[in-house]
Amino acid sequence: MQTGVLISLAAYFVLMLAIGLFAWKKSTDTSEGYLLAGRGLSPGVAALSAGASDMSGWLLLGLPGALYAAGLVEAWIGIGLFVGAVVNWTVVAPRLREQTERMGNALTIPEYMANRFPSQATALRVVSAIVIVVFFMVYSAAGLVGGGKLFETAFPALLPDVGMSDYMLGIWITAGVVLAYTMVGGFLAVSLTDFVQGVIMLLALVVMPLVVMFGPGGSAGDSLTDIQPGFLSLTQGLTFIGFLSAVTWGLGYFGQPHIIVRFMAIRSVPEVATARNIGLAWMFVCLLGSLGIGLAGRAYAERNGIVVDDPETIFVVLADLLFHPLVTGFLLAALLAAIMSTISSQLLVSSSSLTEDFYRLFLRRDASEREAVNVGRVSVLLVALAAIWVASDPESEVLGLVANAWAGFGAAFGPLILLALTWPRMTGTGALAGLVVGAATVGIWISQGWNAEFMGGPGVYEIIPGFIAAMVAIVLVSLATKEEDLGRYMVAEAT
Repeated sequence: MQTGVLISLAAYFVLMLAIGLFAWKKSTDTSEGYLLAGRGLSPGVAALSAGASDMSGWLLLGLPGALYAAGLVEAWIGIGLFVGAVVNWTVVAPRLREQTERMGNALTIPEYMANRFPSQATALRVVSAIVIVVFFMVYSAAGLVGGGKLFETAFPALLPDVGMSDYMLGIWITAGVVLAYTMVGGFLAVSLTDFVQGVIMLLALVVMPLVVMFGPGGSAGDSLTDIQPGFLSLTQGLTFIGFLSAVTWGLGYFGQPHIIVRFMAIRSVPEVATARNIGLAWMFVCLLGSLGIGLAGRAYAERNGIVVDDPETIFVVLADLLFHPLVTGFLLAALLAAIMSTISSQLLVSSSSLTEDFYRLFLRRDASEREAVNVGRVSVLLVALAAIWVASDPESEVLGLVANAWAGFGAAFGPLILLALTWPRMTGTGALAGLVVGAATVGIWISQGWNAEFMGGPGVYEIIPGFIAAMVAIVLVSLATKEEDLGRYMVAEAT
């Protein structure tokens, strides 16, 4: 049985590496090619690349696990995310695509902010790059934790004894394949692999819930309300703070560099609308599938007396029990696709910041295009090694790590991006204040444990105070600073 699974996984790995080699020959001669694929992504590739980069391992591990353990009430996270994605594609995507090209052909979010606010250019690039690298190290670690859990659960007796746990070996295998195609093929490789991975994820998220419910030993006739009262209620045990903490995940979309950078790479502004429709349809179906796996999986486990020690592995458990080994391998490839698509995007964005916003800014302003591309490859490796170190704790929870990193980006960059694109009165000093205040608020909130318990009550998700504090800081500081500090490009537009 394990042989069939390994054949499917091996085929998937070979496909990812082949795409990396194709991209290497096509678009890695310049920084724009390596970091943005020459701004030539089709709407379909851009949409599924953004979606696959967004819907990381938490879609097949964290979210189904949360639903398996607590019931439908956890669906508010998915609802909030979908609403946030709609606003992101409608408000941010077309403006960011147009402005980043017009304002000095910016290749990174920090570079765009520097071009938008020249009076604070250096400070914005440096602080933005630091936030990106730090939080993406944590975010990439979340993906690697998912890879470790996959191999630990699926192949406990098959992996060779190399002096490390199955969990750590899984982390190294996942990181190794991601590094291979990301370092070689750059943004085009990441985007094309994301597209393929998005298709694989979609198929898996449609097939598995249907088989769990209507296949042998299925759970379609079970009443989950009998298994656990209120299991199918959207409000059972839900507090106001809990509701806010769930739906405000959607606020994070506006500040996720690995997602919004896809908007910058779409071929043209008019094609953003097409990409938006494709991306939102894909996301809607995938979220429904994820909910179905968690709920139907709980019913199946209860009905068949299956013990699931870690709810976040319910997808892996069901894939192993219900399908032919070749199909199981395909489903596990879908999980790897969710994990790897996000990790590769995050590593590349971190690499672009280290290259464009540190190396070229401070060390080698006259670095050739070839030199910059090679530095980018080395940066990918360094960030990956740091993420492996963070992920080395087998007790880490995917959803917890993702929640922290998501909040960090959402609070630091969300208000910054929204107002930079839409508010002409925003100043460079205000932008810098919002960036620092948002990131610092999230960091303090997490360090004090206020996301777990706040003032004797339930915890408040750190994105809420972080987003509000950053928004207030930007508005107040912008209104208090001189108009000479305004971004020159927005002033020209407004007049």
